[in-house]
Amino acid sequence: MKDFVAYIVKNLVDNPDDVEINEIGGTQTLIIELKVKKEDIGKIIGKRGKTINAIRTLLMSVASRNGLRVNLEILEEGEVSKRVQQEQ
Repeated sequence: MKDFVAYIVKNLVDNPDDVEINEIGGTQTLIIELKVKKEDIGKIIGKRGKTINAIRTLLMSVASRNGLRVNLEILEEGEVSKRVQQEQ
């Protein structure tokens, strides 16, 4: 899933080298955290959220084939990952 999201997002943004993706896996739910440069957030979200909703729809389709639920979250610069919060 991480590679799938990376492929889509890196082809949408101006700074593909600055894309960070973390997976937080549970037994049936997968959280994917996406962090991009501030100037690229608009490209990921799109007008009225259409782009991010399309990405989430694709993720849900792939996840359901594997019996999983997936949640894609966009983190802003400086925002702490849930994985880091759990480790503290």
